Amino acid sequence: MARITVLGGSGYAGSAVVAEAHRRGHEVTALSRTLPADRIEGVDYRAGSALDTDVLREVTQGRDVVLVALSPRGDMVGKLEGIVETLIGLLAGTPTRLGYVGGASSLLVSRGGPTVWDVSHDQIPADVKPEIETGLHAFDLLKASPASLDWFYVSPPQDFGAWLNTPSTGEYVLGGDVLLHDAEGRSTISAADLALAILDEIEKPTHHRGRFTAIG
Repeated sequence: MARITVLGGSGYAGSAVVAEAHRRGHEVTALSRTLPADRIEGVDYRAGSALDTDVLREVTQGRDVVLVALSPRGDMVGKLEGIVETLIGLLAGTPTRLGYVGGASSLLVSRGGPTVWDVSHDQIPADVKPEIETGLHAFDLLKASPASLDWFYVSPPQDFGAWLNTPSTGEYVLGGDVLLHDAEGRSTISAADLALAILDEIEKPTHHRGRFTAIG
């Protein structure tokens, strides 16, 4: 059994990870600014801000894994980088792994090719760019972190979000640094299926100080 804290545990990706981790018998703490209406019995739900260092220290101390599944939208735009920096300071040199659920823009469009960001940033609406840039910056911060921090970065595929109503298949295809597509050219996954990949990584770590992606 692992002790897992999910920051943003009431969001699309975060709530799926919380549910899957609990289903597998792990000890789960879910932090969000407000408590969700629907809560899983046995999960330790905490209301608080990840911007508060004291709150972060409390919910991360003694954990095996801390997963950041926060959304850099609204009043959180431009603030997740600071949270990542705080977490690096708190967790470097400890046994706690740090995970981050980011975006697809840092993935390569093909092996040895440019990134999704490189080929798409001119077409992305200005109000969406800050959210994407936060994911890019967070990845850079992790790569530059002390070697004593064990981290993993999760890049969902190109189409990922609650508004897509992507059906869950109960399985996934794992990838590394290259954007994945299925046989029909789709690049998507449900939150529940991405949670399977994340929990498999937590239970059997293979991406140490590295990134992975997955499609459904």
